[in-house]
Amino acid sequence: MTRVIIVRHGQSTYNIERRIQGRTDASTLTDKGRSDAGKAGQALSNIAFKAIYSSPLNRAKTTAEIIRGELVEKSAEIQVSEQLVEVDLPLWAGMLSADVKEKFPDDYSIWKQRPHELRMIVNDAQGTQELFPVLALYEQAKQFWQEILSRHQGETILIVGHNGINRALISTALGIPPSGYHGLQQSNCAISVLNFAGGLGDTVQLESMNQTQHLGDTLPSLRPNHKGFRLLLVRHGETEWNRQGKFQGQIDVPLNDNGRSQAGKAGEFLQDVALDFAFSSTMARPKETAEIILQKHPHIKLELLDGLREISHGLWEGKFESEIEQEFPGELERWRTVPAQVQMPEGENLQQVWERSVAAWQSILQSAEVNQRQIGLVVAHDATNKTLLCHILGLSPENFWNFRQGNGAVSVIDYPLGASGLPVLQAMNITGHLSGGVLDKTAAGAL
Repeated sequence: MTRVIIVRHGQSTYNIERRIQGRTDASTLTDKGRSDAGKAGQALSNIAFKAIYSSPLNRAKTTAEIIRGELVEKSAEIQVSEQLVEVDLPLWAGMLSADVKEKFPDDYSIWKQRPHELRMIVNDAQGTQELFPVLALYEQAKQFWQEILSRHQGETILIVGHNGINRALISTALGIPPSGYHGLQQSNCAISVLNFAGGLGDTVQLESMNQTQHLGDTLPSLRPNHKGFRLLLVRHGETEWNRQGKFQGQIDVPLNDNGRSQAGKAGEFLQDVALDFAFSSTMARPKETAEIILQKHPHIKLELLDGLREISHGLWEGKFESEIEQEFPGELERWRTVPAQVQMPEGENLQQVWERSVAAWQSILQSAEVNQRQIGLVVAHDATNKTLLCHILGLSPENFWNFRQGNGAVSVIDYPLGASGLPVLQAMNITGHLSGGVLDKTAAGAL
C-alpha cells in the first residue's frame, strides 16, 4: 500500500480574522499556528517519509518546513506542487466571511448548500472567464493523485495543504462528489491517513481523518454557528474471535480482556466530553463497551437499538477465512471487492444492513432533536459503522471497504443544523488513545 498522510496548515492570521483566504498569500501563520505545526511534526517524527509535498502558499509551506524540522529522518526535501494550492475564490479573497455573506447573499447560500454550483465571472488578461471554484478544485485534486501515486508506489508520503484542497483530495480518493465538499472537516494541523493499493480509482482506505489529539484537542471543535448536535460513533472493543480472525457476525461473542481495556481507554479519552445521551447495539460486545465508557458518565441511561447489530454472516459465522474459502470458493474475494453484490448464505446482504442501521440512525437523530440533546455516544460494529459512514457521506454500499474501523476507535459526526441538515464528518477512526500514535495499530480482525 502507498500511505499518504495529509496535514492542513497551522492557524493563520486570516483564520482568526475569519477572512476568506483562497489563493491570496497575504495570510501568515500565527504563533499558535507555528506551535501546532511543531506538535504535528512531533506526532509524525518517527515516520520515514519518501517525499514531502506542499502547497506553494506561505501558510502551508511554513507548516511543512516546521514539520520537517521535527522529523527524525530528514532525507525527504519539501517539493512544492501547484496542484496543492487552495480553492480559488478570486471575488471573495481577503474579505471577511461576514461581509461576503452580506454582499453576496445568493452566491454565499449556493456556496454553503450547493458548493458544486458556485459560479464566478472573472475578468483577467485573457478576458472574461467563467469559474466554478469547487469543480475546478476537484479536477486539480485528481490531477495531483494521477501524477503522484504512480511515482510513490508502496512508499509513505506527506502532503501539507489547505482546508479546501485537502477535502478535495480525500473526496476524490473516496469518490465523494463535489456536492459533498462541506461534508468533511479539516482542522488546522490535523492529521489524516489514506492508504492506496494502486492509482486513483483502485482500492483506497481512509485509515483515519482529522485527528487533533496531538494538538491537545480531544475532538475537533464545532464549526461556527453550530446549532445542532454531535454523535460519537464507536466500534466495540476487541473480542477473542477478532484476535483469532474468526467471523462472528451475530454470534454474541463477548469482549476479551484487551477489548475491555480498549473500552476503558475510550472512556478515559471521552471522560471530559459532555455526553448527554447514549445508544448501543443490542449485542454483548458493543453494550459492554458502552457501559465501560459510561462509567465516566453515570447519569446517562444506555438505550439499545436492534437495528445497530452486526451483519449476519449466516453460514460464515464461527469460521476462519480458510474454512470459508474451502466451503464457498471465490466468495471471500467477492466480499472484499464487490461487497454490495454478496448475499451471505443464510445471512444478510449489505442493503439489508443499510436499511436497518440507517433507520436506527435516523431514530437517534430524531431523539436528539426532540429532546434537545447536544452530544451522544453510539456504539456498534465494524460493518454497521462502515455502512453508516457511507450513508453519512452520500456514498453507496460499494464504498464499504473505503473506511477503517479499529476496535475502540471513535468517529465524530456533527449535524450543525439539526437532524434535517447535512451531516459533517468531523473526524474518523481516532485510535490515538489506544496506540499513542497517529496510525491505527488495533487488530481489527474479521468482521
